[in-house]
Amino acid sequence: MSILFTNVTAVTMSPDQPVLSGVFVAVEGIKIASVGPEHPAGEFERVIDCTGKVMMPGLVNAHTHVPMALMRGYGGGCDLHTWLNDYIFPAEAKLDDRCVAAGAALGLAEMIASGTTCIADMYMNTGTIAKTVLEAGISANLACGAVYFGDPADFSPEKCGDCKNHVRLYEDWHNAGEGQLRVDASIHAEYTSCPPVWEWVAGFAREHGLRMHVHVSETASEHEKCLEKYGVTPAQILDRYGVWQNGGIAAHCVYLSGGDAELFAERGVTAVHNPVSNLKLMSGVAPLFFLRDCGMQTALGTDGVASNNSHDMFEEMKTAALVQNYSFGEDHGQLSAADILAMATVNGARALGRDTGVIAAGKIADMILLDFTAPNLFPCHDIMENLVYSANGSNVCMNMARGKIIYENGTFLTLDLEKIRAEVAGYALPRIFGGK
Repeated sequence: MSILFTNVTAVTMSPDQPVLSGVFVAVEGIKIASVGPEHPAGEFERVIDCTGKVMMPGLVNAHTHVPMALMRGYGGGCDLHTWLNDYIFPAEAKLDDRCVAAGAALGLAEMIASGTTCIADMYMNTGTIAKTVLEAGISANLACGAVYFGDPADFSPEKCGDCKNHVRLYEDWHNAGEGQLRVDASIHAEYTSCPPVWEWVAGFAREHGLRMHVHVSETASEHEKCLEKYGVTPAQILDRYGVWQNGGIAAHCVYLSGGDAELFAERGVTAVHNPVSNLKLMSGVAPLFFLRDCGMQTALGTDGVASNNSHDMFEEMKTAALVQNYSFGEDHGQLSAADILAMATVNGARALGRDTGVIAAGKIADMILLDFTAPNLFPCHDIMENLVYSANGSNVCMNMARGKIIYENGTFLTLDLEKIRAEVAGYALPRIFGGK
């Protein structure tokens, strides 16, 4: 479909022209055809007047567990490991494909309405998630985080369910939807697996040219126990087994030490900061200035809703900026609004190997519009400042993913929200929580 946006004020995330006013943005198929002050030639199937609105690249949520929308707020008030072992793992043991589909649809609806167009998701029943993502219309890098609690001496890929899941996910879904879906290799974390698993997953990634998605040094106890067990950090022990050979994303990175950040920079691994989840679970704050000084790229994620309560990436941006100001501002000053916006757009796209995150000709047409006549965005003295510190997901009035409008003025165009609510309330919640 061909669509022309007129009277556009665009935050492009292009360093040479970060903000454009009064321009035309043309979309043909899944790509941006042109951006500029002149009306493009030709006929368009739809023309959208953007007066009073601001266009920006769609948000890239670079670390999610989408079906955990079913557990929003469950087990609140706990540290990470208590929360996982006493609440989340027992609840997840009751999930089936139907629950996962309902939770994924609910999580995707929330993301779409708040401006996300691309995600990196790590979860189980990943094929079910893949089907739901294709229907929803956003792009996704999908991963099944390998977990293995058995004796390392007994490990074999034929007996390990998550090894089989890696193979099945890759064969069934890699590059599905003409690249809408991609598959990443994945280890859940150092503390939920062991060397034979790392070696197998690393080999699978190497064989198929896949990036990696792993939880790394989220808590002090995780980091310190790994040092006690192996004499090196989680980042370093995984590197010994080739896990970072093709780069990828390391979620959290709150407690990197001993050259971890430099190692990740060398391997092309992006740190995905999840500030709200890390604060809620009392895990700490990732040192973004330090990571940047070591040469690492940084992106943003929400983590799962169960440890965040929201998929709103605008909330994530504001929180990221504020916690860095509080924790490190005395020595480093502030991260600029442009820096924070880059983490939520172009940096995340780059980390996922996606040609998006920038409003420029030739890029994938992942774009959102925000209503800047809303009281919380008016007046506007600085567009980027407003986007980071004033905006929230409810200001999003249009979401275009891969050249297709999937949400507009409160209406979902690819998902049936009432059906999703009925499935969550009527099936998924009773199955997981019984009479609760």
